[in-house]
This record gives sequence, structure tokens and C-alpha cells, in this order.
Amino acid sequence: MKHSIPTEIRNAQGERLDFVYIPGSEENNTLVIIAHGITAHKDRPMLVELSNHLAKNGIHSLRFSFSGHGKSEGKFEEFTPTKEVGDLQSVIDSLPGWRYGYVGHSLGAAVGLLFASKDPRISFLVSLAGMAYTAAFAQREFGNVTPGEGCMWDMPEFPLSKALIEDMNRIDNVKEAAKKIRVPWLFIHGLADDVVPPQDSRDLFAIASEPKKLIEIPGCDHLFPPPHDAFMAEAVVNWLKELRLIS
Repeated sequence: MKHSIPTEIRNAQGERLDFVYIPGSEENNTLVIIAHGITAHKDRPMLVELSNHLAKNGIHSLRFSFSGHGKSEGKFEEFTPTKEVGDLQSVIDSLPGWRYGYVGHSLGAAVGLLFASKDPRISFLVSLAGMAYTAAFAQREFGNVTPGEGCMWDMPEFPLSKALIEDMNRIDNVKEAAKKIRVPWLFIHGLADDVVPPQDSRDLFAIASEPKKLIEIPGCDHLFPPPHDAFMAEAVVNWLKELRLIS
């Protein structure tokens, strides 16, 4: 089965979203959409490793950068989780005819969860070091920074906006959205993660409907460095095969 991949994807604000499509086998109709976390982009090494591993197993994937990140258009200081939910909708709207799965890392996992709780087109979810508590994260990481004046982690290229903090606080946590998920859901979290605590995944896993699976990786931090990236990618593929989620 052949699908056309657009030459460009734009969000509701008209901003072009940078993406790369990695083809799988022609007979496979499943497309795994892969998205990054806060201050990152589509080419985080762990996400590239996942795409490559999916392709080796005949599974199509598409990685994209949210607006204001990487090579996507838009201002970084205008991004919020709510805007990123809109970006994800624009990506899926631009790719008709597939069976969609979603893999998100960190805040990107929370964005995918919020989207999937309202849009039935997502047929399975994978959360990599997924964030459950957005307000707590913002307070923990940026509580001493003045929004609109300071930067994230003292990095001037990542200004901390009032819009982001307000949206993270408004969402507070994604547990109510998690209760609405009725599709297979895989959680993978490193036990050495000091950015998003493993407890975030445990709390969402406790709420999630079956079928669900939680994999914790000893010694692995937030960015799934080698060899943990390969272990994570293999775990995702094995789970998809186990539940026959690739068609």
C-alpha cells in the first residue's frame, strides 16, 4: 500500500513544521509519529535510533519538530503544550489514510496523551520518560526563573515564556486525560532519570486501561543514551509485534 507524503506540513498558525519520513514495508499501513520533548527537536539521537529500528522491522515512521524547535518555523517563546497538541493535529491531518501510532518523549509524551484523549485516530501510544505533572515540572525546573525575563537552564536560546508557565500550570497534570485513553499504551522510563521522575510513568500506568505495559531501565537517564536507546527501540518493536499493532 502506497501513501503520499506531503512536501511540507504547516500548523494552524501557518508555520512550517520540519519532519522526516522513514519508510517501512509497502504492505504495512501503520505510521508511527515520533515527537520530542522540551527544548529538543526531531533528530535527538534516541529518536533517530527508534526510527531506524522501526524501519528495519518494516514499520513506517515520521519524526517532526514542534513549532519553535529545531528547524521548524515559529518562535520558541510562543510554544506551549496546548500549541503542540495543535501541531500534532496538523501533522496527522496532513497524512491521511494511515493507521497512526504515537511515540512521545518527556513533554512530547504528555502532548500525545492530551491529543489521543480527544482524537480517536491514534491507535496506540508509547510514552518515553513521559511527563505526568506539568505544573510540578515547571516549578521544579524553572521555579527560580522569572518568566519573560530568564531562560531555561541558563541557556539564552531557550527563553522562559509566561505563556508556557501559564499553560503548564493550567494543565497541572494529565491524569484526567489518561483515564480517557482506550488504546494500547507502552511506558518506558529510565530509573536514573533526574528530569522527569519514574514515578510520573508509574502513576499514569496505574490509571491506564489494558492493554498496557511499563518497562523501567536501570541506569538509564532522561535521554536514553547508548546502549539504552537500542534497548528502548527493541522494546517498542517487540511490544508492537506482541500486540499485533503493525499491519
